[in-house]
Amino acid sequence: MSHVPNQPKIYHITHLRNLPQIVAHGKLWSDAKRIDLGLECEIVGMSEIKRRRLEEIEVDCHPGTKVGYYVPFYFCPRSIMLYILHKGNHPDITYRGGQGPIVHLQADLRASVEWAQVNAVRWAFSNVNAGAKYASFYDSLDRLDEVHWAAVQANDFRRPEMMEGKQAEFLLFESFPWSLVEGIGVLNEKARSEVQISLTPTDYKPPVSLEPGWYF
Repeated sequence: MSHVPNQPKIYHITHLRNLPQIVAHGKLWSDAKRIDLGLECEIVGMSEIKRRRLEEIEVDCHPGTKVGYYVPFYFCPRSIMLYILHKGNHPDITYRGGQGPIVHLQADLRASVEWAQVNAVRWAFSNVNAGAKYASFYDSLDRLDEVHWAAVQANDFRRPEMMEGKQAEFLLFESFPWSLVEGIGVLNEKARSEVQISLTPTDYKPPVSLEPGWYF
């Protein structure tokens, strides 16, 4: 597809109200595990796609597991999902709070895979949105060229092939350690202040930075 970056980063977006729970547990939970644990959170995803990821779409490189069993990350900030939240008019999303309270949790792809391999935790990545029925899944970094990196890095995603490729995902089974989060990107000072308050109880405090270029 295009040149694979030497040190790809991965990004999980969440509402800042979810940070205290993430910090308290020391990890991000998959949707399936969150439901099993009966945890409440601020949902910012599409309900039908979340259902499909939990019930229908199998990560075929790990037979018997569904996409919703994994914690999802994009390969870029400023994702299409964030754009949808910014517009605030999608009929399948009840959240209408805009992009201001949404934070990016950044991690390093290779460090995350290394952690997974050392700890015998399943991981994979997809070439398009992992909730799409036509997504392909891989569990080898040698297949990173299956990702459309030009689309991942593009700001103009109006063309269908760019829109598809930009939504490629990294997936880690069941939970993602808080200790692997290397930075938090926010839109404005208000969000940064709230994030820093949420980090007060934890010894591990990733740097929180203003990243307006990660937003719309």
